[in-house]
Amino acid sequence: MSDELTENYRGAFDGSLGFGKAPALILVDFVEAYFDKDSPLYAGVEDALSSALRIREAARTAGIPIFYTNVAYEEGGADGGVFYRKVPALEVFVSGNPLGDWPDGLEPAEDEIVITKQYPSAFFGTSLAEMLDAKGVDTLIITGVTTSGCIRATCVDAMSHGFVPIVVADACGDRHSAPHEANLFDMNAKYADVVDEHTVIEHLT
Repeated sequence: MSDELTENYRGAFDGSLGFGKAPALILVDFVEAYFDKDSPLYAGVEDALSSALRIREAARTAGIPIFYTNVAYEEGGADGGVFYRKVPALEVFVSGNPLGDWPDGLEPAEDEIVITKQYPSAFFGTSLAEMLDAKGVDTLIITGVTTSGCIRATCVDAMSHGFVPIVVADACGDRHSAPHEANLFDMNAKYADVVDEHTVIEHLT
């Protein structure tokens, strides 16, 4: 971001949150649709997945709760509402399409929770908030795709539900660097702490 933009935000958006005492990790929408080059949603986010997998390993070692999200619609997308109408490429997530599958290496363990959603936020229309509360979680470490879409929506809703959002820049990705960087900047200013992979792994270990 430019020095002019940084200076414009200074004095208004200078806060930080820090990690709480009881974190959980979420991996948002890391599914084949974003990795298959024949998919309309291909985003070239392989490096973000690699980062998220390293963080997941640290999270498993630390014994913290781990959540995943994927997306699935009924045929025709009636359960996707206006979102499905707005983004025709979401048809790749109709149940049964292999583009909704996990990429190699991401398969969840038996004790890790998968949340299937139809809208951008991992919280909207799901029981994520209640599950985090039941586990005593106060901080949500957020990884996944895409930064300007489901990551931002999940970040804002995490904060709105009273959880500290920690967005891992290296472990999030978008189809273009411009929305990726702009949304990281704005989330860090207003809603979350945006940190790098090393910071998260160091905290967990």
